[in-house]
Amino acid sequence: MSRLVTKSLGKTRPARAAAGFTLIELMVAMVLGLIVIAGAISVFLASQRTYRTNQALSDVQENARIAFELMARDIRDAGLTGCNNNGRVANVLKNSPAGGGTAWWANWGNALVGFDSGQSDPAIGTSMPSRSGDTDSLELLGADDSGLSVASHDPTSAQFTLNETSSDLQPGDVVVVCDPDHAAIVQVTNYNSSNVTLVHNPGEGTPGNCSKGLGYPTVCMTNGNAYAYGPNSQIAKLSAVDWYIGDNSAGGHSLYRVSVATNAGAPTPTAQEMVRDVTDMEIVYHRSSDTKFGTATDIAGNWASVDAVRVTLTMESVDKRAGTDVKPITREFTATTTVRNRVP
Repeated sequence: MSRLVTKSLGKTRPARAAAGFTLIELMVAMVLGLIVIAGAISVFLASQRTYRTNQALSDVQENARIAFELMARDIRDAGLTGCNNNGRVANVLKNSPAGGGTAWWANWGNALVGFDSGQSDPAIGTSMPSRSGDTDSLELLGADDSGLSVASHDPTSAQFTLNETSSDLQPGDVVVVCDPDHAAIVQVTNYNSSNVTLVHNPGEGTPGNCSKGLGYPTVCMTNGNAYAYGPNSQIAKLSAVDWYIGDNSAGGHSLYRVSVATNAGAPTPTAQEMVRDVTDMEIVYHRSSDTKFGTATDIAGNWASVDAVRVTLTMESVDKRAGTDVKPITREFTATTTVRNRVP
């Protein structure tokens, strides 16, 4: 083997041999590298899990906020006519109790009615999503937020003229008319958009009116109890809704709102999915004479005295693996809403 030599000041010395890593050093370096990579992956996975959990919690809280905001609006307006809260309401609908009918949305006497899990809710039709077992439901009637103003009313011709230049009314709509004396629930049998007038004749429409007289108390005859509403009386659509938990198309549960809207000239209840992944709803009620809340069974037939409603919703995360146990995150939320026109 040849050797390289250099001369310096008359002396010779051997050149330094090339250095490198031994196999053991390489293996130790690889192990240390794998430990670092594993740590980085662990931190990444933990951060990802934390993000998914926080995102799921945020979704659950946001869905709860939306659900309570929508429900509270209907609860606050239960039994509200827009003019007074004296309880004087004439109801000339043919399917109302005065007309011999039993339609849930035409019974103003049940402006707020709850149903425990074991009780049947008449607002939930067979064509709607099935009500989930062991969940409560709530039925509410009131005047819609958008009101119209009366210019004149002729009780003989059963015609209202509105102050507005236009409206979204149509034949078949059920409206609440009110002034300081009393309110009346009646169906629009004809609407003329050119002169902004509506007619409420009996013997027409579905279900129709049993009388054109809108005086209080109700008299179900053609002329009935005549009453003329004065200028600036208020007209608003009837708001009839029912809240319940039903089975959705994804195989889970959602919060549904049944509302009555005019379809082909007739008021028709329809269920709409409002908030998904609501698995349970429990409702209790407070009466002015009570010191605590009670269930629908406790209230029995004393619904007119209920002045507050407490709703507890069980919400589930959209991400079904967001929990630490690789399951959905589940939370319960509770909110209490006062019935606006039943508080002194």
